[in-house]
Amino acid sequence: MMGSVILFLILLYLGQTMLLLLLEYKRPDRAAVWIFISFCLPLIGIWLYRIAGRPYGKSASMTREEWMVWQEMHSQIAGKVSRVTSVEDMKNKDFTHHLRLYNLLSEIPNSTITSCNHTDYYAEGDPLFTALFQDIKEAKEHIHLEFYIIRHDIMGTIFQDLLIKKSQEGVQVRIICDGFGSKSLSKSFIQRMKEAGVEIHFFLPPLHALKLRKINYRNHRKIVVIDGTIGYTGGMNIGDEYKGESLKLGFWRDTHMRMHGDSVYYLQMAFIKDWRLVSGQTLCTHLVPDLFPEHNCKGTEQVQVIASGPDETRHPIQEMCFNAIAMASSRVYITTPYFIPDVALMTAIKTAARSGVDVRVLIPGRADYKIVLLASLSHLEELMEAGVTFYRYQKGFVHAKVVIVDQLLAAVGSANLDMRSFYSNFELTAAMYSRSAIDQLTANFEQDLQDSKRIELGEFKQRSRASKCAEVVCRLLSPLL
Repeated sequence: MMGSVILFLILLYLGQTMLLLLLEYKRPDRAAVWIFISFCLPLIGIWLYRIAGRPYGKSASMTREEWMVWQEMHSQIAGKVSRVTSVEDMKNKDFTHHLRLYNLLSEIPNSTITSCNHTDYYAEGDPLFTALFQDIKEAKEHIHLEFYIIRHDIMGTIFQDLLIKKSQEGVQVRIICDGFGSKSLSKSFIQRMKEAGVEIHFFLPPLHALKLRKINYRNHRKIVVIDGTIGYTGGMNIGDEYKGESLKLGFWRDTHMRMHGDSVYYLQMAFIKDWRLVSGQTLCTHLVPDLFPEHNCKGTEQVQVIASGPDETRHPIQEMCFNAIAMASSRVYITTPYFIPDVALMTAIKTAARSGVDVRVLIPGRADYKIVLLASLSHLEELMEAGVTFYRYQKGFVHAKVVIVDQLLAAVGSANLDMRSFYSNFELTAAMYSRSAIDQLTANFEQDLQDSKRIELGEFKQRSRASKCAEVVCRLLSPLL
């Protein structure tokens, strides 16, 4: 009897393994983690895969009417945007030596390098919220907001009161929240907003995600568009912790940006696409001039807004990071709270370091999620042996997502340097190509290093065997973290 049970379990495991290899042959790292899960849970592993591991699939196709509206939006933008059409148009002349990278960036779908922008950067919550709330107060037509997390706390209530006031003044307020990230948002908070005329929708709330078998997919984007002329994106959400008021994490170090100019049109496009996904509504043709007004920007910075998600066949944020790091000649600076690179990015980082490039990676000193920190630490020894320098932030919690390559580009957005951001989440990153923006973000990075402790390879190797075993297990699970 026992022999028959063992044989059954072995055959079940082999059958699940073959099925997972067939379904995930394009992503062997994901296949490996699900095979590991099915080994540990032979009776329910494949069921877990069905509700949490299956591909997201493409978004629903547009109707003819929706397609015409989308084309109208594109035509509105085309007549107003100052585009970069060749590498000679790049103000940063370093791109003449990186034609392959320029070619990659210039053909990303629904994205373009724009030439008329002005940007500002915020490293803490207080100055960000001061600027953001002032812009919201001055809104005349519409306020579009998309956040992974909105809390019903002091900051969230201030935010709510301001939006209700603007809605009552006749400003159209639309909000997208992630169903998982904002799952604790109270019904009373939501109801009060709706009663005031604020439109709010959630991306894949947990029960709906479970029903659709898409529970592993999240909308992690942070987008604000005000009157179609001012935009914000970066790492911060709406809550007290983003002002450094978390008892667990303390001071919150993040990077968020305000933009004015051509790039705002592409933030708006990303929001409109997500609005259709969560609400089923395509914003009407008569709204197009209000959504994409003349912005009269005098800025000269070149900026590109890059959106990615599991509903697309490409992964442009991962492609941009990989290609830029692989082509680096002098430095690569990375700040990320979750460092779980895929094999391609690991290779690019190691190759850059072994080629003499100064590669520095800043990660948190204290963790908000222990399992993710352990997965991050599992990569350090291999990379440090290749010449990469790692630092752990000591002043509080670092949540910024920044990549700086040479004097070539700097990227700021919602995407962490991990496989979840690259392949499973809906993310958005802004790439800056102007020296002024790169210099400012570099200065912020160098200041952060002053508030950090360098990880020494010899000392790191002395960590306990239990820690190393925990890192191995977490690394096996890392494609799902």
